[in-house]
Amino acid sequence: MTSQLTDHKILVLFDGVCNLCNASVQFIIRRDRHDRFRFASLQSDAARAILQRFNINPETMHSVIVIDGDKVYERSDAAIRIASGLGGIWRLLSSLRVLPRRLRDFIYNLIARHRYSWFGKRNECMIPTPELRSRFLSD
Repeated sequence: MTSQLTDHKILVLFDGVCNLCNASVQFIIRRDRHDRFRFASLQSDAARAILQRFNINPETMHSVIVIDGDKVYERSDAAIRIASGLGGIWRLLSSLRVLPRRLRDFIYNLIARHRYSWFGKRNECMIPTPELRSRFLSD
């Protein structure tokens, strides 16, 4: 599990049963030209072990957590870190940092709270295709 995080990869822990989260992972993969990102569903043993390593209670997890090196990003900070990691035009979204975190997180939490009713929910976590399997942490 840890070997998959070497070479400075950005880890995205996402809600594996959330349609919005799964679509976001696919969005990131399609635009990750430099192979910077790795993924794990929050429901996986791999994600739980990582969360425990960073002293984050897996039971109080949010819909996305980003780990970059020894830094943990949650809520709107996680989304901004992803945009920054994608580079190119997506890096412009990093300018949202100038907005107060309280405001950014309010909007993030509103979407996160309603993500299942607005975008739907799967019965089980996404299974990556064989060509994408190396981008996902295994249990």
